[in-house]
Amino acid sequence: MRIKRTTPRSGIARRTRLMAITTGLVAAAALAVPTANAGEAATFSAAQLTNASNAMLKADVGGTAWNIDAKTNRLVVTVDSTVSQAEIKQIKSAAGAQAGALKIERTPGKFSKLLSGGDAIYATSWRCSAGFNVRSGSTYYFLTAGHCTDGAGNWYTNSSRTTLIGPTAGSSFPGNDYGLVRYSNTSLAHPGTVGGVDITSAANATVGMSVTRRGSTTGTHSGSVTGLNATVNYGGGDIVYGMIRTNVCAEPGDSGGPLYSGSRAIGLTSGGSGNCSSGGTTFFQPVTEALSAYGVSVY
Repeated sequence: MRIKRTTPRSGIARRTRLMAITTGLVAAAALAVPTANAGEAATFSAAQLTNASNAMLKADVGGTAWNIDAKTNRLVVTVDSTVSQAEIKQIKSAAGAQAGALKIERTPGKFSKLLSGGDAIYATSWRCSAGFNVRSGSTYYFLTAGHCTDGAGNWYTNSSRTTLIGPTAGSSFPGNDYGLVRYSNTSLAHPGTVGGVDITSAANATVGMSVTRRGSTTGTHSGSVTGLNATVNYGGGDIVYGMIRTNVCAEPGDSGGPLYSGSRAIGLTSGGSGNCSSGGTTFFQPVTEALSAYGVSVY
């Protein structure tokens, strides 16, 4: 099912991409694409890897994501099914002398923003998922994805938009992908749990960490963190930085839902490719950044 925003702020095409993860969220099993110097056991410095990362931004190819792998000192570049061989050549050309630092992997499906913890929430024309309930003093909010709150006014608990939650109180997208919604309906409960799990603290992700994601479309799925500080180019100028890369699946409507490890809040669902039948690569906004930005805390 494709859940997407249909009321554009700056054009139909832009909002069509803002979805609660695309139906294309496909398997995380990546197929390696040969790089410029794939056979050479070269060592690349931090400066070279930074230059290669900057080159990815300059190439500006939608459907790509990249992060530095500290173990191999390579820049892992994940490309979705929309990226052509010509665009891969474009990426290598932009990297220039650092082309050998690229480890290019292809993943099926198309990177898209994945428009409770994990409960369905409805704006005027689209559906997303609530992330973590948070508070500042005696005022209660919940976090969700910034591409969900971008341009949104009030939020509701039901598709008929008759039970009000409250208004968007903050939004940061692109660049980041987090937003804040205030509970103005005092009759609504806002427990500090996700699917029955009591969330008591927030933490930064680490590679290999076991994590669980919950969303209003696909429910609860688990996996592990496969990369940190990833940059994701969804296309059309929608680029986000500092994302957590995982092998957890997601689908449309799961956007904004919580990523957690035990009782610790870890991230908010941003986007990816794949589905929960075959698997997927999904990216998450680190929750600690959102908590700090809004001065709120889990409870």
